[in-house]
Amino acid sequence: MEANKDAAVENFVKKGYNCCQAVACTYCGKFGIKEEDIFRLTEGFGLGMGGLMDTCGAVTGMFLIISLANSAGDIKQPLLTKMDTYAKFREAAKLFKEKKGSVYCRDLKTQNGRQPLPCCTQCVETAAGLIDEMEL
Repeated sequence: MEANKDAAVENFVKKGYNCCQAVACTYCGKFGIKEEDIFRLTEGFGLGMGGLMDTCGAVTGMFLIISLANSAGDIKQPLLTKMDTYAKFREAAKLFKEKKGSVYCRDLKTQNGRQPLPCCTQCVETAAGLIDEMEL
């Protein structure tokens, strides 16, 4: 669904959300979660986990949405969907890596300067596109 990719890019480029916020906030309505709550929860995940240049924030946002979509949310049976969710993470990471070459910000951020950088914008677009392809 092209609209989600466009919305994620708009969150990043026009609204100034970090890469994780841009992806995760795009899907709030689908899961009945207030955008403000996801925005707050994901504030520190930009620039590869708070500027540590580790896992790309857009990938982290993608993982958060996969968890929301796949988890049974059963606290009494925490293993009910956990292994399936992990498998979906691995598949999504593999697909992202095939498209972008890495899941690590230190490898993906090929430019310096103020956000939004084109390389980061492409990661946001790719992550949202993969969520849609997975039909969560």
